[in-house]
Amino acid sequence: MTEGKDPILQGYRELVDYIRGLGKAAVAFSGGVDSTFLLKAAVDALGDDALAITIVTPVQPQWELDLAGEMAREMGARWQVVRADVLALPAFVENGPQRCYHCKKFLFSKVLELACSQGIEILLDGSNVDDLGDYRPGAQAARELGVRSPLRDLGFDKKRIREASRALGLKTHDLPSFACLASRIPYGTEITEADLRLVEQGEAYLRERGFRQNRVRHYGDTARIEVEPDRISDLAAMAREADAFFRGLGYRYVCMDLHGFATGSMNAAIGKDGKGE
Repeated sequence: MTEGKDPILQGYRELVDYIRGLGKAAVAFSGGVDSTFLLKAAVDALGDDALAITIVTPVQPQWELDLAGEMAREMGARWQVVRADVLALPAFVENGPQRCYHCKKFLFSKVLELACSQGIEILLDGSNVDDLGDYRPGAQAARELGVRSPLRDLGFDKKRIREASRALGLKTHDLPSFACLASRIPYGTEITEADLRLVEQGEAYLRERGFRQNRVRHYGDTARIEVEPDRISDLAAMAREADAFFRGLGYRYVCMDLHGFATGSMNAAIGKDGKGE
């Protein structure tokens, strides 16, 4: 870790000190920007008393699991995987506004069970200050289970996390944001394994074509594609190719969102409180 009075890393040193005071801790680790930054701090603070736990579910693409393993190994972190079938949860499959609450309660419980079996009672997650600005029912589940969010508690937003990650040499510093595949399906529409795999294939295709930040929103026989606003013209230029690919997956209609990529865009229909307008 870089020494001195670098203001970008001053907050990181405070984070390391915070975690060191915990003695032992597990990190709910996805391999994304936030949880990688948090795990780096946990490893620097606790060494082998830090444990990274990655949950494998049907709502994550394979590349996320691969990335998590790669980053854990690069940091020399202890890393374990726990499998959890969220599609066995009726409240999740029904896909109501509280879907994330039921999912997080189930998944965090699984992670805590594994952590406790390793003699670790404290679980950390990568929630940050920016998460307070969106509808996040999963945060309630985390609070109920006693999951701690040191990045949020110490005032880290995504910009600070990316800056500090870059200073630390973490290659995740410019990783696009990602969320579980269930977030691509409108509330009230049942979540199925088949639909999740359609979304996964569609987003993998777009990444292969150079659209690092993308979403395929799934509306039955219609795909609504989001890419970054400055890349919309690039997608339009290959419209015929993209249309053929998505129709080949089984979609009847293929649409491009002219607003561009937006985190949590499905939440617009229900509002920040989850109750709609």
